[in-house]
Amino acid sequence: MRVKYSLLLVACSGLLACSQNNQNAPSAKWLLVDNFEQPLKGWTKVDTDNQTQPYVANPQVTKIEAEDTAKGINHFLIKKPAENGIVGNRKALSYKKLPKTVPVGETYTFFTRINVASFPNNHAFGLSNLEPEQINVHGYDAFEATLRVTDKTESNGLVNTGALMVKTDKGYSNIQNYAQAQSAKPLDTNSWYNIWYVVNNASVKMQGQQYNVYVQGGEFKNQTLVYKNATFRMKRERPLSYFLANCNTGPHKKPYGNGGLRYDDIYMIKGVNLTNPIR
Repeated sequence: MRVKYSLLLVACSGLLACSQNNQNAPSAKWLLVDNFEQPLKGWTKVDTDNQTQPYVANPQVTKIEAEDTAKGINHFLIKKPAENGIVGNRKALSYKKLPKTVPVGETYTFFTRINVASFPNNHAFGLSNLEPEQINVHGYDAFEATLRVTDKTESNGLVNTGALMVKTDKGYSNIQNYAQAQSAKPLDTNSWYNIWYVVNNASVKMQGQQYNVYVQGGEFKNQTLVYKNATFRMKRERPLSYFLANCNTGPHKKPYGNGGLRYDDIYMIKGVNLTNPIR
């Protein structure tokens, strides 16, 4: 009798464990923001500080292009502040509403692939908690979680290297190769990088308004944590609702250049999820 009772306890324990595992199993699916396999839909493109001379209406280049891959034809978005040789477009904004708003207090993981078409350039992309009219007014200050690609020289003389950058309370910082205790190398051109950014939209008081970044590509052969506790740009503590990309040519006297940045496979999912949504 004692043996049967023990066996019954083991069986019940097994069933309970299975039940708990099922309850805790991740049920959420990656939500597609855009993979650019269809014509652009839901995107707003606006040039809010167009100082081109001679004047060019709507100078930004934001369009779908295609490439041959081992899996067939892949479509992606190419974004440039203007065609080569045109300078003076200082804010080339492109944004799309997220399929699900990220409430205050929640954490979501975002996935984006990028590919630097060429340097020199100055690009930023990430998330906003403003509505379109406000995005147009605030420009770069419409960002919260922000990633940056540039090799431009800052007004204080600092020369950016072309490494992927994040936002911090002290400005921008290169992502890090923690294993080698140094900044990451400049992004390779014409090479795709997978980027995961885990965005904590809790309040500052609750240690939120921060994000961690993981990268696979270039010097990072495997998915690697490259920055911990990057900070939101403005910390407005509002629901995140738009994916936003911005770039500019720089001023006429010292233009940055019109090198393009390619985007593909933008996804989001609730919680911390470091799986690859395109595999």
